[in-house]
Amino acid sequence: MTDLISTLGVNTSGPIPARSPIDGAELGRVAYDDAASVEKKIAASVEAFKAWRDVPAPKRGELVRLFGEELRANKDALGKLVTLEAGKILQEGLGEVQEMIDICDFAVGLSRQLYGLTIASERPGHRMMETWHPAGPVAVISAFNFPVAVWAWNAALALVCGDSVIWKPSEKTPLTALATQALFERAAKKFGAAPANLSQVVLGLRDVGEMLAKDGRIPVVSATGSTRMGRELAPVVAARFGRSILELGGNNAMIVAPSAKLDLAQRAILFAAVGTAGQRCTSLRRLFVHESIYDKLMPALKKTYASLPIGNPLDAKTLVGPLIDRSAFEAMQRALAAAKDEGGSVTGGQRVRTDENPGAFYVHPAIVEMPEQTPVVCHETFAPILYVMRYRDFADALAKHNAVPQGLSSCIFTTDLQEAERFIAASGSDCGIANVNIGPSGAEIGGAFGGEKETGGGRESGSDSWKAYMRRQTATINYSDALPLAQGIEFGA
Repeated sequence: MTDLISTLGVNTSGPIPARSPIDGAELGRVAYDDAASVEKKIAASVEAFKAWRDVPAPKRGELVRLFGEELRANKDALGKLVTLEAGKILQEGLGEVQEMIDICDFAVGLSRQLYGLTIASERPGHRMMETWHPAGPVAVISAFNFPVAVWAWNAALALVCGDSVIWKPSEKTPLTALATQALFERAAKKFGAAPANLSQVVLGLRDVGEMLAKDGRIPVVSATGSTRMGRELAPVVAARFGRSILELGGNNAMIVAPSAKLDLAQRAILFAAVGTAGQRCTSLRRLFVHESIYDKLMPALKKTYASLPIGNPLDAKTLVGPLIDRSAFEAMQRALAAAKDEGGSVTGGQRVRTDENPGAFYVHPAIVEMPEQTPVVCHETFAPILYVMRYRDFADALAKHNAVPQGLSSCIFTTDLQEAERFIAASGSDCGIANVNIGPSGAEIGGAFGGEKETGGGRESGSDSWKAYMRRQTATINYSDALPLAQGIEFGA
C-alpha cells in the first residue's frame, strides 16, 4: 500500500484517517482545509483563470492530452486505489480510470471545436454571431461511488473551455482525489505554461462544500450526490445567480417485454443491479417483467443471485464488493423492512463475511418481489436492492416506470419494434438516458450524461455539455456607414 501511494505521489500526513471499506483498515491520513485555506484556494483559482482564459483553446487541449498520458501510465495504480478506497471491484476501478482517459481524448478534440454560430442580421451591413467564452472557476463536488471519473468529466471539459477547477471530493474518498491531483500536476509541469493553481483540491465536510456554493467568484458549481444535497445546494447557488450542474438520484428501471431475449436481459440485470454493490446512480432498482415470462425469468435470476461471488474486490473472481460504510448497510436494512411491511417477498439482503471482515459491510444483493409499486419502491436506496413487479399491459408498465420522482436512466428489453420506439418517443421514458436492449448503467462518455426531475437536469461528459462551462455572448458588428436600428425603429433625424 505504501508503494502504491508513493507511486501516485500522495501526501498522507494529516490527522484524519482514510479507511478502506474492504476491511476497515487505514489507508492513510489527510488534513482538512479550514475556512481560511478554502478562501485562499478560491482566490488562487480566480487568478489562475485570468491567465488560462487567454491561452488558445487548442493549446489548453495539449495540457489535457498530457494529463491523459499520465493517466494511461498510472492506470493500474490509480484503478487499484479506487478499489481500495471506494470498494468497487478492480475491473470497475480500472474502468473508471479508463473513463478518465476517454474523456481526456474527447476534450482534446473538443478544444478545436468550441464553435459558435453566424446569424443572419436584419440590418444591412451588419454581421451577428454567437461566441462562447470561458465562464470562470468551476467547483466540482463529487461523490464516493465514482471518486475520480465524475471529476474528470467536469474538469477535462472545463480546462479546455478555459476555466480553472476546484475539487471537493467526498470525505470518504480523499486519497484518490489527491492522487489524481498529483498526476495532473505532473502533466502541468510537462506542459510548462499552465498557471499555478489551475486545478486544486479542497478536503473537508459539508462546510467546505457550502463555502464553494456560496462564493460569487465561482460561476459554475457541478455537484454529484443525493437529491437532498441538491435541494440544499441549488438554492444557495441560484441565490447569487450562479449556475449549478446537478447529478442526483436515479431509481432506474427496466421493462422486460414478452419478446425479450431473456439471456441478454438477465446479464444486463445482473451487472446493473449488483455492480458497484448497487451504489451507482445508474444502478437498476426497479424491474417490470411481463406476466407471461415472469415465472421463467425469476427462477433463473434468483439462481444466478444465489451463486454471486461476494468478497474482496481485489480478487479477480469477485463480482460484489462491500458497501461503503455502516450507514449504507443500515439504510438497506430499513428499506428491506419497509418492503416487507408493504407486502414484498425478500430474497437475500443479509450481511455476510462478518467473521473475515468484521469492520466492513458486505451484503448479499436482494431481490424483492413486490405486489405493486409502493412508497419504498419510489424511494431510492443506495444499495443492491432490486424491486421486481409483474405487468400485463405495456402502457401500464411505462406509466409506472415514469411514476417516480427521479429520472436518470431507463431501459427496455424487447424485439418488438413498436415497443422500442414507443419507449424512446416523447411520450415514452421521461429519463435523461433511455436504452433499448442495454441495461441502464455503463454510459459512454460520448453522450451527455444526466437526467430529469429530481435527478437535477444537469448534463456532463459528451455531446454539447461543454456549453455549461462557458458563457454565451452575442456580438454584432456594423461594417457599414449607416446606423439602421433593429425592428425598423426611427429615432431622431
